[in-house]
Amino acid sequence: MRETTGAAAVQGLGERWLRELERTGGAEGFVCSPAGLWLALTAVAAGARTATADELRDLLGVAGPEAADAVTEAARDWGRTGALSVATRVVARVPLHPEYEQALPDVGFGPVGPAGMDAWVCERTGGLIERLPLELTDDVALALVNVLALKALWASPFDPGRTRDVPFTDAAGTVRPVATMHASVARRDVWTASGAYVVELRCHAEPDGAAPARVRFVLGEPGAGPAQVLAAGWAARESCTPLDADAVTVAVPRFTLRTDVLVTGQLPALGVRLATDPAAADFSGLSPVPLHISAVVQEAVVKIAEEGVEAAAVTVVAARSAARPPRVVRHIAFDRPFGVVVLDGTSDVPLFTGWQAAAPEYED
Repeated sequence: MRETTGAAAVQGLGERWLRELERTGGAEGFVCSPAGLWLALTAVAAGARTATADELRDLLGVAGPEAADAVTEAARDWGRTGALSVATRVVARVPLHPEYEQALPDVGFGPVGPAGMDAWVCERTGGLIERLPLELTDDVALALVNVLALKALWASPFDPGRTRDVPFTDAAGTVRPVATMHASVARRDVWTASGAYVVELRCHAEPDGAAPARVRFVLGEPGAGPAQVLAAGWAARESCTPLDADAVTVAVPRFTLRTDVLVTGQLPALGVRLATDPAAADFSGLSPVPLHISAVVQEAVVKIAEEGVEAAAVTVVAARSAARPPRVVRHIAFDRPFGVVVLDGTSDVPLFTGWQAAAPEYED
């Protein structure tokens, strides 16, 4: 994968998004998935053309036909991380170009009702997120849903016997006791970057030899905001400074952090304007019906405990059509063996059921 469409593109999106999250109130706390947002937007950007593709390329590093290959390659590459699963599906009420579907071989296409989508999200996230974070109303012509989910054990679990309440000072200066885990870590797993401490907790390797996830905790200077601090977690190691210490111990709170982010209102600050404009958006490579992005929503959760880490993110990119969708007529002919079921009026008791295998006959 080209550097501009791989890690660097996701890191760049993450850094721009963090600034916007902090500006819009995220300094109080949030969890998000830059990789999930990149995958979802880039899969939609594969159908973008002309100036719409240009603005999405500025944000994502890739757009138009070449974006489909970038999405497939990235999802497969990240899916090699042990205990991480990646899945994407598209639900559409408008026709899609066969070329678009064929260009995304790992994306599921086909009709799924709201209950089915909720069940799919719940299953794919291991129950961490129980339902789609956006209602798919009748005016949603297309919804692309991406799921990232991780469940991993620490290579060296925290000793529950050492977990105890420790004072935690929040962003407003309020102090309260928080259940906090304690452990010693190897010096090689602690460094500083851009004035922040970075501690890496290693995850248990999978039996199949897949590379385990790496979890980094980042502690900035007092008063520093997320946009200043979090990017240190993916700073190149050659730019980091080893910690000058003989031994290192850490105290990490046990926590669950969950956030719903309405990304739609943040898109203009990220440079995305044409794609959301019904009169200007060009997704003609996706569908013959004119579409524009109407909503981008992400729900994310991360859980940290003595045994390990669980995390999941569901990102939805919804599109509407400025034009009235074409009327779809389906003809269903019971012209081969079929079944009939007669139910009672209240409890779905099958009063009668039959299977018509031969050519039907009717008795007067």
